[in-house]
Amino acid sequence: MRVFLLPFAWLYHLILIVRHAMFDSGLKSSQSFDLPVICVGNIRLGGTGKTPHIEYLVRLLQKKHKIAILSRGYGRLTKGFIEADSSKTADLIGDEPMQYVTKFPDVTVAVDEKRVEGIKKLQQKTTPPEIILLDDAFQHRNVKAGLNIVLTDYHNLYSDDLLFPSGMLRDTKSSVKRADAVIVTKTPAVFSPFIEQNLRDKLKLSPSQSLFFSYIYYGNMKPIVESTEACIPKSITTILLVTGIANSYPLKEYLNTRCIDLIEIKYGDHHRYTEKDLNLINSSFQNIIGKNKLIITTEKDAMRFKDSPYFRIIESLPLFYVPIKVAFHKSSGESFDAYIEKYVRKN
Repeated sequence: MRVFLLPFAWLYHLILIVRHAMFDSGLKSSQSFDLPVICVGNIRLGGTGKTPHIEYLVRLLQKKHKIAILSRGYGRLTKGFIEADSSKTADLIGDEPMQYVTKFPDVTVAVDEKRVEGIKKLQQKTTPPEIILLDDAFQHRNVKAGLNIVLTDYHNLYSDDLLFPSGMLRDTKSSVKRADAVIVTKTPAVFSPFIEQNLRDKLKLSPSQSLFFSYIYYGNMKPIVESTEACIPKSITTILLVTGIANSYPLKEYLNTRCIDLIEIKYGDHHRYTEKDLNLINSSFQNIIGKNKLIITTEKDAMRFKDSPYFRIIESLPLFYVPIKVAFHKSSGESFDAYIEKYVRKN
């Protein structure tokens, strides 16, 4: 099938080459801004860990600077510029911005599919941000970010992939040359110099580009409804995992170490849960034999569960999410922080 789809991938490649040439030649314009703009993106369809890396940057910078996060708000039912707050829902702003608002109430979060207009509106605020973090905007060249960071999944490196529809790349591999830094995400927690060198050889970055390596670590399970906190059994027999994200494999690997049986109900990325979906989750949970059982989901899915008008169907069940953070390996951890802080100071 991949071979059969190659002609379509070649056509897509030609379209991308023409588009990039128009930006490079000035036929299409990219706008820069007089404040630090850090773009975190990728060139592959599917999850590479953009959200926890944006959160990492917020934690790193928010103590000294006023931060704003600008996202497209993928999956929302609205258009145009919306500044997020706790009164908004995932349907209005998207699940990722909703997650940012919930976790960082002191950080400005906004959505706009037109990133240039979004940045201008943020700058017009009474107290404008000092730093803007662009969530998933590397391929949108209308904004010329001051610092471009491209993420690539350790298990699905862009260097090993093909353009859509033969593969999962949404942009050319050569576009990574525009990046200032590349982060290999979801690496093993135990990371040898041999693996690091192998990745450097595969990616073949230029001397001017920086390469960093991050991994995921999981926090304690948190209840979606606070009253269910006491329902976590000391020994978990069965976990019903419900996900609507692109890549659930790291979470599955982690949860497999926490239970005897793991059952997954998997939906598409940014899935909006319907009454039928929640009835299926409820019946699937009820059909699991035994008492030491839980329903686990992701932070993003938790936002969409709570927004669903049918949430009452599963509200009384032991429903939890697992918060995640990223950390950088010692070989690159301190230097990544210094790398970001140096860029901010200079700009």
